[in-house]
Amino acid sequence: MPIILRLDRVMADRKMSLKELSEKVGVANVNLSKLKTGKVSAIRFSTLEAICEVLDCQPGDILEYKKDE
Repeated sequence: MPIILRLDRVMADRKMSLKELSEKVGVANVNLSKLKTGKVSAIRFSTLEAICEVLDCQPGDILEYKKDE
């Protein structure tokens, strides 16, 4: 998959747990867990916006495009 999710890295940089992020974003813990592990095929812009607001980051800090070789 050419899109790499870096949510775990950004959360670690901010010293924020999945539970804490889930509570602040208002998204179920299980859904954020799937996002963190890359087991999702889509994300709503409103969810991405809320995550970026809570983590004080840009979407590019969480999502990375890597060309298939």
